[in-house]
Amino acid sequence: MARRVDKVVVYITRGDWLLVFTHPRFPEAGIQVPAGTIEPGETPAEATQREAFEETGLERLSEWTFLGERERAMSDFGRDEIQRRFFFHARCDDPDAPERWLRVELFPSEGSTSGIAFDFFWTPLQPAPPDLIAGQGALLAKAPPIRR
Repeated sequence: MARRVDKVVVYITRGDWLLVFTHPRFPEAGIQVPAGTIEPGETPAEATQREAFEETGLERLSEWTFLGERERAMSDFGRDEIQRRFFFHARCDDPDAPERWLRVELFPSEGSTSGIAFDFFWTPLQPAPPDLIAGQGALLAKAPPIRR
């Protein structure tokens, strides 16, 4: 029987730009958005805010909006796991947020002891958002309308 894991996924936008990242050491991991495992005793909303900060380092995020939840089997990645994912949207309110930066998450839930490096960058949502790996883009269309 597949192991069940609760996860959060967060779409962080700044205007009509979406924050995404790649793994410099693992390019095959594709383009992703901040996401992670909900810890025991944590609500999905709390996990979303924690993961967003741990992974990105961004502090000026607001307008947290719950978009919905979906389940996804991870068998196509060789994992006997079903993820229940809670999707959220947040706005980046920091006009000085960098265009691109490298950040190392020191305490990843996937068990790495050396940390995981993320190469963050903003990508345009128009004319079409990027193709996010493993169904992470499932509810991107439900994010609040872009404010210009």
